[in-house]
Amino acid sequence: MFQPCEICGADDWSVTYKGPIRAGGFGQQQAGGIVGRCGGCGVERLDEACSVDSAAYESEAYRAAMGQGLSVEEFFAHADPTQLQNLTALWPYSLRGKVVADIGCGAGSFLDHIAGIAGRIIAVEPTPLYHDSLSGRGYTVYPYAADAAKAEPASADAAVTFQVIEHVPDPVAFLKDIAALLKPGAPLLIATPNRADILMSLLPEEFPSFYYRRVHRWYFDATSLRRAVERAGFQVQEERFLHGFGMANMLAWLRDRKPAGHARLPGIDRAADAQWKAYLEASGQADTLYLLAKNSG
Repeated sequence: MFQPCEICGADDWSVTYKGPIRAGGFGQQQAGGIVGRCGGCGVERLDEACSVDSAAYESEAYRAAMGQGLSVEEFFAHADPTQLQNLTALWPYSLRGKVVADIGCGAGSFLDHIAGIAGRIIAVEPTPLYHDSLSGRGYTVYPYAADAAKAEPASADAAVTFQVIEHVPDPVAFLKDIAALLKPGAPLLIATPNRADILMSLLPEEFPSFYYRRVHRWYFDATSLRRAVERAGFQVQEERFLHGFGMANMLAWLRDRKPAGHARLPGIDRAADAQWKAYLEASGQADTLYLLAKNSG
């Protein structure tokens, strides 16, 4: 069912989940999901037979399946609200005057937030749908990091990749392509869903069918992501956990067994949300795992 692990090479897999997985938004499910955990590095992987084909990211199929819309404006509508969290994860590193690459940038929401600061921007995105808009806004566009590294090796002062590594066929090869684009010693910031999300512990029977999804091959905790990054030749600098949803979303899951998003509940104010998020982030149970690493090349 699972070939030797692309991250550590181990051929020691145990099945940790069998059941329905998310095929799109909430309520859209696909039966027969199988998730294995590597006995070598601890990463989890969705059985390839259950995964979306990698070629889907080069077409409109992925965005359509996720129900996110296909236009640049629709991409901004769901991506713009997440950029404050991504910028927070970068603190205190400054991008002023730097050559910055965003790997898997979509329509370029994050890039627009740094466009007035960065010296030059490299936009790496496999979906041709967004290329004209990206280049029209002054960004240098490539479909993959390998293409960017071939055209201008060791040219980027910094790189980010948000919510991308969980999709790719081979995380280590993906990271090595980014390393070839970066200057020696340059930083890379990675974000991915956190497998140690508190709802995996609070609702072990209900939440996994929402957390595991057809478009995500890989499921990382801090240890397994560190292993992948180090295997690709990076030095890990710091792990951070940031949480995007308030206490009301957690309570809705416990009460209704479904997400509430950013909806409010009576009696749950911003102070309660701030305390809840601070606890999850300090304890490593937030919904998003960030890792900052330095290119050793």
